[in-house]
Amino acid sequence: MVLPNYAHHDAYWSGLPDHLQKRLSDVREAIESAVGERAPELVRCISYGMPAFRKGPKGPVLVYIAAYERHIGFYPTGAGIAAFEHRLDRWKHSKGAVQFPHDAPLPLELITEMTLYRWDTAAQ
Repeated sequence: MVLPNYAHHDAYWSGLPDHLQKRLSDVREAIESAVGERAPELVRCISYGMPAFRKGPKGPVLVYIAAYERHIGFYPTGAGIAAFEHRLDRWKHSKGAVQFPHDAPLPLELITEMTLYRWDTAAQ
């Protein structure tokens, strides 16, 4: 499988319909607000063909996000899912991902909490 070669977040966003750009932007804002004043250390990147957020320029990827036809994919890695699995029953999820369908509001508070958890537990 060949993954798209996006250079940056804006390139990914530009190929999306407006309604998906809005939903994904809401997720991105929740992620960036989660780390608050530490945001300068949060680096936007593309990894595995998806927008991702790295802890520092050479640090680990904390979370990945992606827009699909029927849902927003949020990928807080296995550690993020394991720590919050008891709160994910409402959504389809796997060992490293959770799907937030477009026909329901985004759980931005949960996304913020999961991102902050990943920030606090990921090695630099």
